[in-house]
Amino acid sequence: MYKLLLAVTFLLMGYHAPAQDLLGIPQIVNYNNEQYNAGMQNWDVKQDKNGILYFGNNEGLLTFNGRYWNLFRLPNYTSVRSIGIDSKNRIYVGGQDEFGFYYPNEKGILKYTSLLGLLPEKLRKLADIWDISIIHDEVFFRSNNSILHYKDGVIKNYKPSTAWLFMGIANNKVFAQSEESVLMVYEQEMWKPFCADPVFKKSSITAILPYNGDTLMVSTLKGGFFLLINHQLKPLKTNLDHVFFNDRIYFANQINQNLYVVGTTSGGVYIMNKSGELIQKYNYREGLQNNNVRGILQDRDKNMWLALDDGIAYVAINSAIKSIFPDRTKQITSYAFRKFNQSVYIGTSNGLYMTKVNPAAKDLSYATSNFEEVKNTKGQVWGLDEINSQLLLAHEEGTLLVQNNVAKPLYYLPGTWLYQTLDRVYPSSEVIAGTYWGLQRLNYKDGVFNNGGRIDGINEPLRFIVADNNNPDHIWASHPYHGVYKIELQPDHKHVLRTTMYTDRDGLPSKLYNYVYHIKNRVVIATVDGVYEYDNMKKKFVRLKLLANAIKGISVQYMKEDNDGNIWFVSNKKVGVIDFSRPSGSNPFSIFYLPELDGKVVGGFESIYPLDSKNIFIGANKGAYHINYEKYIENITKPIVVLGQIKLLGKKDSLVFGGYFTTKGVISAKQDQNEIPEYTNDLNSMHFEYSSTLFEHDKNIKFSYQLVGFDKEWSAWATKSEKDYTNLPAGKYTFNIKARTDVGNESEVVAYTFVVLPAWYNTIWMRIFYLILIVLLIRLIIRWQKRKHIKEQERMSYLHQLELDRNEKEIVRLQNEKLEADVNYKNKELSTMTMHLVQRGKVLAKIKEVISAVIKNHDINESSPSFRHLIRLIRDVEKKDQELDHLSVHFNHVNTEFFNKLKDLYPDLSQNDLKFCAYLSMNLSSKEMAQLMNVTIKAIEVGRYRLRKKLQLKPETNLYEFLINIARQKTP
Repeated sequence: MYKLLLAVTFLLMGYHAPAQDLLGIPQIVNYNNEQYNAGMQNWDVKQDKNGILYFGNNEGLLTFNGRYWNLFRLPNYTSVRSIGIDSKNRIYVGGQDEFGFYYPNEKGILKYTSLLGLLPEKLRKLADIWDISIIHDEVFFRSNNSILHYKDGVIKNYKPSTAWLFMGIANNKVFAQSEESVLMVYEQEMWKPFCADPVFKKSSITAILPYNGDTLMVSTLKGGFFLLINHQLKPLKTNLDHVFFNDRIYFANQINQNLYVVGTTSGGVYIMNKSGELIQKYNYREGLQNNNVRGILQDRDKNMWLALDDGIAYVAINSAIKSIFPDRTKQITSYAFRKFNQSVYIGTSNGLYMTKVNPAAKDLSYATSNFEEVKNTKGQVWGLDEINSQLLLAHEEGTLLVQNNVAKPLYYLPGTWLYQTLDRVYPSSEVIAGTYWGLQRLNYKDGVFNNGGRIDGINEPLRFIVADNNNPDHIWASHPYHGVYKIELQPDHKHVLRTTMYTDRDGLPSKLYNYVYHIKNRVVIATVDGVYEYDNMKKKFVRLKLLANAIKGISVQYMKEDNDGNIWFVSNKKVGVIDFSRPSGSNPFSIFYLPELDGKVVGGFESIYPLDSKNIFIGANKGAYHINYEKYIENITKPIVVLGQIKLLGKKDSLVFGGYFTTKGVISAKQDQNEIPEYTNDLNSMHFEYSSTLFEHDKNIKFSYQLVGFDKEWSAWATKSEKDYTNLPAGKYTFNIKARTDVGNESEVVAYTFVVLPAWYNTIWMRIFYLILIVLLIRLIIRWQKRKHIKEQERMSYLHQLELDRNEKEIVRLQNEKLEADVNYKNKELSTMTMHLVQRGKVLAKIKEVISAVIKNHDINESSPSFRHLIRLIRDVEKKDQELDHLSVHFNHVNTEFFNKLKDLYPDLSQNDLKFCAYLSMNLSSKEMAQLMNVTIKAIEVGRYRLRKKLQLKPETNLYEFLINIARQKTP
């Protein structure tokens, strides 16, 4: 019987479970152990002042700064079960037989300080430290067999009689539960009993939380919630008791004055109010990777982090953007939305879905939902419109009228896109529908819509139609690939009277991609270059003056005006809003983009339904999105950029900065400029990591950096969260980093200054050494130059002397040549004179012979005076020594050197012998010599003989050649 009752209970729970689904599901991001590279199980989660998250993991302390995970192991490599952070940002951790704190050193790197050594040796067996509570920077550590109180460097140990089961803080007091089922409170350095209700014997406490005044809320593992009033327990009934009893409450926490978050061992997370009513729930069905929740943190952006039995999850519960899935079993696309009769309808690629919502809910995303498929709506639903208090459905098969959970067809045609009323009265008697094949009429009479038939004259598919503001017979329509149409209807609206098409020749920037909408009570055209309207005076399209040039150059595909006059638009799958309630500069509006939706809207079939400022519905490729725009604007905050690890790149990466700035041992927001690190020149390549702790916008955060001293300008905005610099020259640098979520929403700049020292050969001392070396080198060069100059002078002097000697020799040579020429000339003259004398001698001899013959033949008397006179003259000529003497002097002058050589060789030679040798060297015949010497030929022959004897010549030696050889010999 008991088993049957239990099975029925589970069935009832399962039956009611779908009714507990929320309409909107916030962004849920799951991280598994392969992503954070640590143990699978996580036990606790905390956040410090810088926004960095800390998780108690099976393998140690796990940190996350928005982009990078880091693991810090305990000395004994055990699990971290609990975490606490004090006002000084010390991260206290409890492990197995180990407890202490992490704190950054002078390099900003977390270092562990163990407190285990403060305990006596016999008390160090602590097992697991399950809870850490910090109050006024006094730290309490709880294990099953001890509570340790750490204050001012001293630890006190409190041991129970059996075991400690729980410890927590509420209303600025520390509470603990002993195994004797007594709730204790720490006062005046003592643990005092606070409540001994028998309930504690059945189930251990999992949380004690503020509730109202002195009243506390107590959660138990198996018994649900209680209120602790005046030391007495009172059960707190909730709508979730069946869940809490079954799935067990492992952890609970207060997230604001009215809301509490509850983590269960197998049912996920529940958020309830003080009355115990469900506000939100998140489990495997909503997207959590695991339902066993062991730790919960509401971060400073009021979003939620979960430490799971298998992984880590982030739930953006405070996000203004939530997802809607009409059918969670299928991935369907949403095209149309409408709230009608306290129900929300969503037109999708797979039909129309509806769910009833609580009329009191201002933000419909928090309303519970149970989507049902409306009957007869299978297929593509293109549009929903409430006209005359009735809901019209534009379907791929025509137009249907939706009543309750059933759709009834008004006509069957191949597709209807949207509806447009022609008169501005209520109820509207006539409605025009844009279809696949032109325009269709719907008549309304006596509370009933009827098919008014097709309007003849146009067969274009018209997805975008707007009635003219001034003339109900005119309709503006557009085709993305053809242009803009102005359709003039006949008065009965059954036929098209005239159709005018406008293209780029009529002022539009292009004939393609033009979309007609009704904005600010006027017909506007969204184009590839902003928004245009038709100017009747100019008969052409002009830029919409209302928006000035705010969206000039922006391609707009969709526009929708909300009830507050703001204009929602889509540009290349990016959603933006022109907010006229927030002027900016000279414009009466501000433009906001929603980067969270980039690329997620349906391209070509965009749809935005602004119900009110808290409920904006946007069609998406997967499901739909709900935006609480009012909350979205309130949540806009400047992102906070965090500088992560900095490493020196080299043979082995070296961590030089761990992500925490410290000043005199205290964590600070900025770098201490008195402690600027210096790195040697061989470590001049650096790796920077950075991130933002605005976790909700992680995918949309963009960064820009600049290395002052190296980069001239800031880098372009990009999602990349790391930067490398290699081979930096020596100098002082400052790495600046900033983040943004949207244009104009930038973080403060975070800076890290460092110095790259010059190489050893480029230090100031080496420069001084270089200067001294240069001075010495200059001196050596000067001295060398002087020596070189002296040597050069000596060389030049030597060369000059050589040149002088050479010149002198040349002069001597020239003089010798001149002398030789003179000698040759005189030799020639001598030869000529000699020949002349010889000839004269011959002539004289002949004269003498002739005269003698005359005398003989004619008997001339020799005694006659004339004859004697002639004879005397001839004798005077023969005997005249004047010419001979001149010949002798000249002969001696020419042959002086020859005579000297002969004298040196043969000192016994007489002057006549020398003269005889000279004549022989001139190759004169014996007869010529006889005439010159005035001797007989016989005497000449005798002279030859004697000369050969004096010269000691052999008979075979030619005397002439011998003398010529002596004459040619050079004087040494």
